[in-house]
Amino acid sequence: MNNELSGVILIFLLTVILAYPLGKYIANVFSGKKTLTGFMNPVERLIFRLSGINPAESMNWKQFLKAMLTINLLWLVYAFFLLLFQDKLPMNPDGNAGQTPDLAFNTAISFLVNCNLQHYSGESGLTYFTQLFVITFLQFVSAGTGIAVLIGLLNGLKEKTTNNLGNFWNYLVKSITRILLPLSVIVAVILVFNGTPAGFDGKDSITTLQGDSVQVSRGPAAGMIAIKQLGTNGGGWFGVNSAHPLENPSYFTNAVETISILLIPIALVFALGFYLNRKKLAKVIFGVMTFLFVIFCSITIYYELKGNPAIDKLGVAQSTGSMEGKEVRFGAAATALWSVATTSTSNGSVNGMHDSLTPISGGVVILDMMVNALYGGVGVGLLNYFIFIIIAVFISGLMVGRTPEFMGHKVEAREVKIAALVTLLSAFLIKAFTALAAYMVVHHPEIAWQVKPGAWLNNPSYHGFSEILYEYTSANANNGSGFEGLGDNNPFWNITTGIVLLLGRYLPIIAPMAIIGLLANKKFIPESPGTLRTDSGTFGMMTLAVIIIITALSYLPALALGPLAEYFSLY
Repeated sequence: MNNELSGVILIFLLTVILAYPLGKYIANVFSGKKTLTGFMNPVERLIFRLSGINPAESMNWKQFLKAMLTINLLWLVYAFFLLLFQDKLPMNPDGNAGQTPDLAFNTAISFLVNCNLQHYSGESGLTYFTQLFVITFLQFVSAGTGIAVLIGLLNGLKEKTTNNLGNFWNYLVKSITRILLPLSVIVAVILVFNGTPAGFDGKDSITTLQGDSVQVSRGPAAGMIAIKQLGTNGGGWFGVNSAHPLENPSYFTNAVETISILLIPIALVFALGFYLNRKKLAKVIFGVMTFLFVIFCSITIYYELKGNPAIDKLGVAQSTGSMEGKEVRFGAAATALWSVATTSTSNGSVNGMHDSLTPISGGVVILDMMVNALYGGVGVGLLNYFIFIIIAVFISGLMVGRTPEFMGHKVEAREVKIAALVTLLSAFLIKAFTALAAYMVVHHPEIAWQVKPGAWLNNPSYHGFSEILYEYTSANANNGSGFEGLGDNNPFWNITTGIVLLLGRYLPIIAPMAIIGLLANKKFIPESPGTLRTDSGTFGMMTLAVIIIITALSYLPALALGPLAEYFSLY
């Protein structure tokens, strides 16, 4: 057990150590300073020339969002039709069928919004062509979109008064060429040399320890796995994601992938400090995020190492912790760390089955996604945290009797209304659609969909409710993991979660950009002795309180009906 805990601590410390210089590098990339990846300049110039884009053209917040939304719509159409007709495209050695329209709709949206809500089984649901040219492609550009939008927001904070948030296309391309692609190559090479496949052969016949012969899919998986982790997308090449022995062969690769999940989100926090020359603010943000992350990890690891009381009642020893749904090569502690890391970001990959987590652990990972601001997805995590900052600034200003200000700009009613609307809308989406799904299960169980409502839940009662709650929470947070006892591949789930995915992605992007556009246009107010400092520990605690209070008020009733009720039913 001590070795397991030491491994968990070491993985997190290595992540932070690597993230700090990476954050400085990211800040240098977007500040236009010389970097080691300067050799990509000709490639970038070629892309801009072929696209007819002027990377130096300035954009206001509306133009920035227009460019982002337009290209995202194009990617959605592109992905939908390729998934629909994948059986007629090349690179399909296993003869996989095309997806149904509702499933293609859900899959295209899911990966477009940097999620991996996979209502199909990876190796049997997609061809090599769509794995590469739809899924892997979207994993790069969706992550790049998040970084590009974040840099636009930081530009609004960097200048005293401005309409110029930079050029979306320039930031998108550089995010891919200078950050995502080089890191993906490094991680992919590590995975290949440790047993992850990277060829184009079809299924191979494998003899198991029991002497059975099974057909195992292969394919060019390593590259996709690298970007899925680094870009916090998390889509599995194989159906069981990173629990698969080819996708995640050993404890070493598990450590590499865990670091990859957290690396860029944490690095972007440090990048904020370097880019804005406000390192103290970055430290405060990192401190708040890490405080909650450590608490969530501690609770989850404790309950997973403690074991499941239901299994105790059967007289089964649990000396290694609750190992139901977990891989022996990782152990309970490393699996618990991964579960919190993947839900603290918008990653959504799994190295064990979250449906088998103990009740409190399951509740923690759901709550993690409800907060949706502990490191968060690549770029968008800080956008979500920015919303909490605006609310905290407003409340703090009222408490001290001053006009709320953030980095020299007055925070007024419009900005606060936008921030409040986003937080309330997230809670509404999760709870309203959960209620709708629960209604369908109870009142219309026999509807003749591919999976009938009466067959959605393998686990009725409290855990069944948690399965429904998890699905919509995961969709809203653009996470993609799930309590996979839920039968979700039918028109109801594909369409409703698709709607939640879209709203959960773009509203938390549009809102901060609108706020920063309004703030950046205001007259700059120099700091004075009476200015509320937002880079202090006191303000950090205020932001933490806002996160906890808003989350508790919004979601505690839903959690009480699911994970908490399940916990008290077992103890």
